[in-house]
Amino acid sequence: MEIRAVFMEDRSGKPLCQVRRFGPETAKRVRRFHESFPEYQMTPLAELKDLAKWAGVASLCVKDESFRFGLNAFKVLGGSWAIAACIAGRTGAGPEEMTFEKLVSRDVKEKLGDLTFATATDGNHGRGVAWTANRLGLKSVVYMPKGSAPERLSNIRALGAEASATDLNYDDTVRLARAESEKNGWILVQDTAWPGYEEIPGMIMEGYTTMAAEAFEQLGERLPTHVFLQAGVGSMAAAAAAYFAAVGGKERPITVIVEPDQADCFYRTAAADDGKLHAVTGEMRSIMAGLCCGEPSPLAWEILRDYADCFISIPDTAAARGMRILGNPSGADPRVISGESGAAAFASAIEILTNPEHAHLREKLQLNADSRILCFSTEGDTDRENYRRIVWDAAYPASDPGSRCAGKDRHL
Repeated sequence: MEIRAVFMEDRSGKPLCQVRRFGPETAKRVRRFHESFPEYQMTPLAELKDLAKWAGVASLCVKDESFRFGLNAFKVLGGSWAIAACIAGRTGAGPEEMTFEKLVSRDVKEKLGDLTFATATDGNHGRGVAWTANRLGLKSVVYMPKGSAPERLSNIRALGAEASATDLNYDDTVRLARAESEKNGWILVQDTAWPGYEEIPGMIMEGYTTMAAEAFEQLGERLPTHVFLQAGVGSMAAAAAAYFAAVGGKERPITVIVEPDQADCFYRTAAADDGKLHAVTGEMRSIMAGLCCGEPSPLAWEILRDYADCFISIPDTAAARGMRILGNPSGADPRVISGESGAAAFASAIEILTNPEHAHLREKLQLNADSRILCFSTEGDTDRENYRRIVWDAAYPASDPGSRCAGKDRHL
């Protein structure tokens, strides 16, 4: 199975961007906010002991985000924290004062009046924004790009959002959400940045540190040797990479960023190594709908440029195999229901570990019997029909219109 990889050059002696913003202190504050919701519980960390033995490593753990707030994906962590920060700013409170009880209090509601939060999404991010607005008694408007799964649209509408599918690709849908927000006075909660719009995307990235901090705690506060992270616009990958870099310092884990080969904008940017961001243009077809990103977030690239060690581009067949392995575990390993995007980074790790053709990658990544690998399954079967098609029937040809991700949710 062909995968492509580009390694970053030695950065020793070079100034690196600061990651303190996404370190343990921020994660502690953000996690305290998430814990204030009645629905909060730590998502499980699946330790795949039998699979690790088969793959020849010391340990292989997968953080299962399908249990997050009953929403089947991790996205709500970022959207909820960003919305809380926006509300804090409008009420004169500090973000550290924000709790669920505070946000739904009469005092806060009287100060806020009617607020509407808007976003563009293929499903997971928009569902998180809609859920948060619904829980706080606020309004939300969600735009979805052409080709979005009907189930995801239905789930968002069920939370009271004004949600609609457009005939635009993802990047144009973001531009539509931005224009409509400016016209109507809505607050745009988008997790990709552009010049003049960095504060909210940064807050969303802070929100994702809860997931990384939980994993570190579940590992007994022992750093993994390797972290594999999937990227769309890169917000989740950058937040997690920054967290572990802040915790580990010079002992930080080897960090691998994984993308679909049809939407590998970070891989292309790293390969070009010319100081510019490189977008993927045209129609992108992949089962990894949540990772089909044409334009990397500048905020994410600033971090990944300095703290990612390798960028990998994988085909759909790798992600599909990862879904099947997680859903049909070896021996006594726990089962993980992982969607197409959720399984991508894990799939990359398994492919490199077990395919003889990738021995050179194993060597360069220092993957061996002492390696302790951490992956994040960022979504469950958020599109159940497609999940069954892939896992049951192995039906995922790139030419299948149902597998098109041109303009799908790229918010990881």
